[in-house]
Amino acid sequence: METYVECAKHLDELLAGARAVRIIVPGYLPLSVEEIGTSRDGHRLVSLCQYGEQNGDLMRDCDLVFMVTVLSHGAAAEPVSFRNDYLGLSQEVYRYDETGRRTHVVSSLKQDLKEFARAWFVTLREQGFFASTAVREILSP
Repeated sequence: METYVECAKHLDELLAGARAVRIIVPGYLPLSVEEIGTSRDGHRLVSLCQYGEQNGDLMRDCDLVFMVTVLSHGAAAEPVSFRNDYLGLSQEVYRYDETGRRTHVVSSLKQDLKEFARAWFVTLREQGFFASTAVREILSP
């Protein structure tokens, strides 16, 4: 749970009160952070994504979606899906039934995405996406 609480803090720091931002650091793909709706069971979803371009098309490289759960002492953001268009890869941690109730969890993917999220936030910080010198474009306040 500690990792998920840290993920929520990182997402809040990157969003800085906005619903969608693009953060630009020279030498790296721009980073998009945006609220993209709610999960089937009503939790806020936030996408952390870098886009590349191939043959004129935007390609997700990669897109990690977090499900944000409000806790008594703050929030937790669990990575629940991963997409990389260059690899043709789209993965979901949870399966839902027609009523929106979770019916299945892919435990190995859940652990892999938790580790990936932890490492990606470290990399983004090292690359300067959290720095005051990064250019922040607010796309939706």
